[in-house]
Amino acid sequence: MILGLIYNAIILIILLAFSFGPAFFALINTGIKYGYRTGSFLAIGVVLSDFFLCLMVCLLVYFGMANLLHSSETQTFFAIIGGVVLIVFGAFFFKKQPVKTDEVIDMENQLPSPKFMLLKGFFLNLFNPSVWLLWLANVTAVSKVMDYSLPKMIIFFSLVLSTVLAVELFKVKLAGKIKNYLTDRIMTIVNYLTGIALIIFGLILIYNHYFNK
Repeated sequence: MILGLIYNAIILIILLAFSFGPAFFALINTGIKYGYRTGSFLAIGVVLSDFFLCLMVCLLVYFGMANLLHSSETQTFFAIIGGVVLIVFGAFFFKKQPVKTDEVIDMENQLPSPKFMLLKGFFLNLFNPSVWLLWLANVTAVSKVMDYSLPKMIIFFSLVLSTVLAVELFKVKLAGKIKNYLTDRIMTIVNYLTGIALIIFGLILIYNHYFNK
């Protein structure tokens, strides 16, 4: 039992913290552009979203209603909404101007508010259907090992998400460290690549769940 839980925990941490999804690109971009403090709020928003999804799936599994997330109608709905959200977020990156390294700028007046970054991270992750399916698969597997005990599942996944948050904050810290070595041109390219990645993710979601049937 213990080995099985450790295995599930390691797999889940790797999938959540090291998958190259929309949240990954947004975290790296934010860490590079705004530094650790602002990026950390985005990371916290992403992990809070994971906790919300985890808790909801745990409740569905506990009450025997996990089939709601398996329905094609539910997956199509969230895929379309999520695709639109990702495309909109991606488009914003094409409007952002890089910080000029040869100008003295009051960065405190340019930083996005912590509340905005929390909400951005939360919804960016929330409307990614692959994250829903990831939680559904892992909660279903762990719930069997824990005899469908809701308190045990919540404690287990809380510990997992605490580790994920630590990894996310470390990634933001590393991204912020390389900020001083980047030119304005490279920052512009990073913005464009992040925007393109988010838009592509959004288009793929919409295509796979709406057009490709």
